[in-house]
Amino acid sequence: MHATPEARNIGIRAALPRDAAQIAVLAGQLGYPATREEIARRLGEMNGREVQVVLVAEAQGRVIGWAHIAVEGQLVSDTRAELRALVVAEEQRSGGVGRRLLEAAENWARAQGCGEIGLRSNVLRERAHPFYVRHGYEQYKTQKVFRKKL
Repeated sequence: MHATPEARNIGIRAALPRDAAQIAVLAGQLGYPATREEIARRLGEMNGREVQVVLVAEAQGRVIGWAHIAVEGQLVSDTRAELRALVVAEEQRSGGVGRRLLEAAENWARAQGCGEIGLRSNVLRERAHPFYVRHGYEQYKTQKVFRKKL
């Protein structure tokens, strides 16, 4: 699949505090509503906690997608990168923006010395699953995810 003209005219860069409002809108489209203030705080908290980055896709001064990637140390396996989230603005989907973000995430992971990248995708995200398969990802496990408020 080749990049559309629109996908070729986007830039990929690390997120900046000024991107918080647009990142928050896209987080809502992903199903994780957040305010500009919450996103700005979280971006600030990320600094120095672990090796991670939020990359944004920008076109004409507007954030149209983002990806959050982190290096995860594992006791039971070699260190790898984890794509924690990837979202493209609803009106920009299927135009190559997601592919550009995914490639940038993989390049960032390689630069961190990771030999593998993984991700989790909710079973409800049926449109996302073939996207990842088309880009060389293989489903290797089905699991339940548990959470507890502290």
